[in-house]
Amino acid sequence: MRRTAVVVASGAIMTVLDTTIVNVAVHVLGRDLGVSLATTQWVLTAYLLALSTTIPLTGWAARRFGTRTVWLTSLVLFTAGSLLCAAAWSAGSLIAFRVLQGVGGGLLMPTGQTMLARAAGPERMARAMAVVSVPAMLAPALGPVLGGVLLDHLSWRWMFGINVPICAVALVLAFRLLPAGAGDRERTGLDVPGLLTLAPGVAAVVLGLTWISDGRRPAGLATLAAGVVLLGGFAWHARRRGDRALVDLRLFTDRAFATSVGVLFGYSVAMFGVLILIPLFVQQVRGGDTLDAGLMVAPLGAGAIVTMALAGRVTDRFGTRAPAVAGLLLVLGGLIPYGETELMPLAAAAFVIGLGHGLITPVVMAGAYRTLPPPAIPGATTAATILIRVGSALGAAILAIVLQTLLRDRAPADAFELSFWWTFAIVGAALIPALTLAGRPVRVEAHTQAAMR
Repeated sequence: MRRTAVVVASGAIMTVLDTTIVNVAVHVLGRDLGVSLATTQWVLTAYLLALSTTIPLTGWAARRFGTRTVWLTSLVLFTAGSLLCAAAWSAGSLIAFRVLQGVGGGLLMPTGQTMLARAAGPERMARAMAVVSVPAMLAPALGPVLGGVLLDHLSWRWMFGINVPICAVALVLAFRLLPAGAGDRERTGLDVPGLLTLAPGVAAVVLGLTWISDGRRPAGLATLAAGVVLLGGFAWHARRRGDRALVDLRLFTDRAFATSVGVLFGYSVAMFGVLILIPLFVQQVRGGDTLDAGLMVAPLGAGAIVTMALAGRVTDRFGTRAPAVAGLLLVLGGLIPYGETELMPLAAAAFVIGLGHGLITPVVMAGAYRTLPPPAIPGATTAATILIRVGSALGAAILAIVLQTLLRDRAPADAFELSFWWTFAIVGAALIPALTLAGRPVRVEAHTQAAMR
């Protein structure tokens, strides 16, 4: 498992960072490429759409071609897209190459999670999921900081060029360390009607929520409504097609999986809201710059790394429920001081939130797989990834609307304080299903019986 973990972490870190690193460069890109802000925004949107559209394909691709093949292909696509972005000669070419990047990135994370889940087995699942969670946790903290440093000292092209050597190392490691994995292939046909409803449905929901959070509400609401209709069409189709659907919705009849994914969805809404609010708070209330905002998120990542290292052992001893509930309580405790405006108490509070996050994400993700047979893991990973991505976009939209509404009648510090209480309430709501998670450690025998059903 350690070899697989090294490969997955090395390949995933830049694909996750790319969702945030470019955010700080919008004005620089518009100036250097000679285009409007509306056009430059598509550099961000194109990547997001390609990423969201590709994720639903992951389960089928992993079963059809094998996880190793999909992983290597997606990493090559992401690396090629990064190199081409660095060499882009116009806004149009940059947007097109960002789509190529997004296709590779959309396949990479869920495929890596599938490989780790298979390699880990039930008793090491929490340790494996901790590895997957590290890049996702570091991206919001490191992305804006790294982007700001690169823009201060180098050309914007280095925001994409920096990916190439790191991804090249990940490719070498993958060829050397990943097993061939030919045995995990199945001759399964692509569910074309499912693809035509699920992929654009997910993309439309994520894009609609993103536009709503950016203040483009009419277009965002229309796009969101179209996405909901498409997802409803997929749900109707998938119920009829059963295990031949692009994502088998019968996975949600497994209580452990459904409860765990529900907790992750609710928690993703809250946590992404927190990661939006903290940088804005530092900039709008404290008058800090982009670097200051990134540094205030950094303690959150540091706290997460501390507890992620312990998540596997804690889960081995206490099961899923106790560490998940403890993590949620830590996050709730860390949110309380955000009525303060002094930086040191807020940095300490961010560290406490990180301690909770480092327990919640790997433990609950591991709980999602605890009773699933191995053949169901690719589809389960796809379903969970989709819901977490939608939850993240929903969190950004909700908190953006809440903050904008509160800022109309209140001082900025008061508006931010009330917005943080909204995240407190959402985390509290996620605590309710977390109390029903499994309370006993996973045993190999239980997993074996589930696999034989």
